[in-house]
Amino acid sequence: MKTGYVQFNPAFGEVNRNLDRVEALIEGAQADLLVLPELFNTGYLITSKEEIAALAEEVPGGPTTRRLAAVAKRRNLHLVAGMAERSGDRIYNAAVLISPAGHVATYRKVHLFFEEKLWFDPGDGEFPVYDIGACRVGIMVCFDWFFPEAMRTLALKGAQVVCHPANLVLPYCQAAMLTRCLENRVFAVTCNRTGTEHRGGKSLRYTGKSQITDTVGDILSRAGEDEECVGVFEIDPAKALDKQLNAHNNLFGDRRPSFYRDICR
Repeated sequence: MKTGYVQFNPAFGEVNRNLDRVEALIEGAQADLLVLPELFNTGYLITSKEEIAALAEEVPGGPTTRRLAAVAKRRNLHLVAGMAERSGDRIYNAAVLISPAGHVATYRKVHLFFEEKLWFDPGDGEFPVYDIGACRVGIMVCFDWFFPEAMRTLALKGAQVVCHPANLVLPYCQAAMLTRCLENRVFAVTCNRTGTEHRGGKSLRYTGKSQITDTVGDILSRAGEDEECVGVFEIDPAKALDKQLNAHNNLFGDRRPSFYRDICR
């Protein structure tokens, strides 16, 4: 299967412009599964709760989900995209999974980073895994990578490809994902954004370098720090089903969960 990322520089608050840019980038790509950045349609550097509340959308009824569904149907592919979700009086930093048939599922970010805690409600569900035919995909969003338990949970639930929308500002994630994939024997698609945002007296620079990582910790594709691009690589998802390290060690068979209870306290 061909999987990849759509790295670009979203303009804050310009939802239609960002959707147009993503659609133009996707148009020339041949892929089965593409991952978009975290909060791809709105931008990231929020200055007030009211601001993000006005930009957040209902899922799946909102315009962004409908537009992504139209693109997925026309291009016959799956999309995972980060966006702000409004549900009643709650606002979530979420990611949607879209198939050619429409909206499949929504994941709400569990581990909120820095000022996200001022603007968003924490995720209230589990780390999800979905069968999309060609493989089983898991979803996590940006700072979730910092917690090994997140990716391990997805792997234990059968994920073969972990879709990872992100707006990375710390310098560690791209390198750390090599270990995350190695220790779980799964593929990962980390889709970051590019550019710098200046708003409300604050500034954030995003690190780009979106990447596809394989089950043994090798980088299959990596974007530049500043380029807007679609990176696609053909993978064999069945590799993620093989947890045998050698004749005597199986990654999951050798686990001893009775000794891990302290991490759940």
